[in-house]
Amino acid sequence: MAFAILMFTSNIVSAQKFAYVDSEYILSQMPSYKSAQKQLDVLSKEWQQEVDTKFEEIDKLYKQYQAEKVLLTKDMQVKRENEIIEKERLAKEFQNQKFGYEGDLFKKRAELIKPIQDKVYKAINKVAKVNGLDFIFDKSGDMLMLVSNPKYDRSGEVLEELGVVVTKGDGNNLPNDSYDDEDLPPR
Repeated sequence: MAFAILMFTSNIVSAQKFAYVDSEYILSQMPSYKSAQKQLDVLSKEWQQEVDTKFEEIDKLYKQYQAEKVLLTKDMQVKRENEIIEKERLAKEFQNQKFGYEGDLFKKRAELIKPIQDKVYKAINKVAKVNGLDFIFDKSGDMLMLVSNPKYDRSGEVLEELGVVVTKGDGNNLPNDSYDDEDLPPR
């Protein structure tokens, strides 16, 4: 009876077809993704400079306050301290508005990257249907793939479906998994 269950289970498993893709590689080959990443990098750098400028200004105010503190009355000290504290609060608020969870950078990334990811997802689904695949795993995701046979890699087909011409000499991480029976753990 146990043998019959084992045979039935192995027949089901062997009947399922699977493959994998490397979504990082696919995205790295897409000009629209590269362009979106450049836009995000420019925005991020610009906003970071604004944040740095605000904190540098606060630092100057604090140093100036420390140097003049002995000459100021108690009321003037409290007033200057409150000004510095308020500027710091506003700078942190600005920083959070730009870089915080659901901040401007997060929203811009969603605006630029999500349509590209949706396009890739549709292409992956089409490749799965065309090849009669039951499962497609993402090699670059959180799922751990200890061994992968390149013959199951459908990244190239997804790129083809997207109409992307692969540029091999641009320094991107091209999938180069090697698969050899000698690499497999003993059974």
